[in-house]
Amino acid sequence: MKAIDKLKLIAPEMDLEIGGETEKRSSMQPPTPPVCGSTGPPADISASTEVLSRNANAKQEALGITKASMPGGKKITLLKTMITTACERNCNYCTFRAGSSCRRSTFTPDEMADTFMKMNRAGMVEGLFLSSGIIKGGVTSQDKLIDTVEILRTKHEFRGYVHLKIMPGAEEEQIRRSMQVASRVSVNLEGPNDRRLALLAPKKSFLMELMEPLKLIEKIRSTEDPTGTWNGRWPSSTTQFVVGAVGESDLELMITSEFLFRNAGLSRVYYMAFRPVPGTPFEEIPAADPWRQHRLYQASFLLRDYGFDLEEMAFSQGGNLSLTMDPKHAWALEHLSEAPVEVNLAEQEQLLRVPGIGPKGANSIIQARRRGKFRELKDLKSVGVNPHRPAPFVLLDGRRPRYQLRLPIQ
Repeated sequence: MKAIDKLKLIAPEMDLEIGGETEKRSSMQPPTPPVCGSTGPPADISASTEVLSRNANAKQEALGITKASMPGGKKITLLKTMITTACERNCNYCTFRAGSSCRRSTFTPDEMADTFMKMNRAGMVEGLFLSSGIIKGGVTSQDKLIDTVEILRTKHEFRGYVHLKIMPGAEEEQIRRSMQVASRVSVNLEGPNDRRLALLAPKKSFLMELMEPLKLIEKIRSTEDPTGTWNGRWPSSTTQFVVGAVGESDLELMITSEFLFRNAGLSRVYYMAFRPVPGTPFEEIPAADPWRQHRLYQASFLLRDYGFDLEEMAFSQGGNLSLTMDPKHAWALEHLSEAPVEVNLAEQEQLLRVPGIGPKGANSIIQARRRGKFRELKDLKSVGVNPHRPAPFVLLDGRRPRYQLRLPIQ
């Protein structure tokens, strides 16, 4: 099978991997369920370049190319693919689970590296997100991933972005080497604890295969010299959860997310709203509400960037966040409605508690206060803060601003 055919075969299934840095579809729209297999690939990479220029979006998606936003905000085109879709694990939600009738595809490390570089030189892609199924154990699978990136870094002298997955069961030295050659690494926890993971992926060990590698990544990053890395610094790290398939609560997900932010130095935690895939044991389970995924992201940002604690989140008795209200807005209604924040005096951490004011907005407010006071809502707008969301929760020079009531904040 030609390399381009393999990419076409893999691409429809890569929705199972959010990809960390990949720009997500609208949180109001659930992704299209992946379908096993694909047909009609172009003859070769070079020939596909012309087709790509005529029908860029459809062609990119067909090959596994996606628009991506890097940790620093830079936008690039990313090839999101796998070294092999063959797998000996039996994750209940996954197309590639052991025993699936899905058509399989496998690259050698040289083949994957050469294919990527042809696409890179043709201007089709700038970076690589590389994962794998597990065959002959996590150690063997991780070796193939590492070999691929080493070929890119040494033989092809590729200096661009590579996000590399850490396989369950990978050894410490493999994790270290993966960190030396990659720009970002990730370990998918899938479930928030061992009980939920056992339902999602019966052959995976939550603590030994998944949680311990995440903690080891942070230990290496915080205690070892990055001199041997490809760019002189250790990579960032992320994880991903499957949401809504096995009855886990938002509280369970947030407990583990908070632990990872505090103790494993994760740059981000990703949440994949479950959707059933035909032919898997979970094909009859209803798809998760995409608003739930959206609220989990909002809550995780509060933990990571806004100084919130888990105890400040408004969970229901069942441990879930509201689907109809932003968790920051819910907190503000309870705590700031009768005790608004004075914009001209508040410290950064107080400003960050106000709906509609993020880290960038808080910094802009603090800098602008050196030049004069905020007296009207238009003064907030002048520094890049949309005034409608913070209006009910702030004072401007000692007075509540006049504002028009709006629909509930989503």
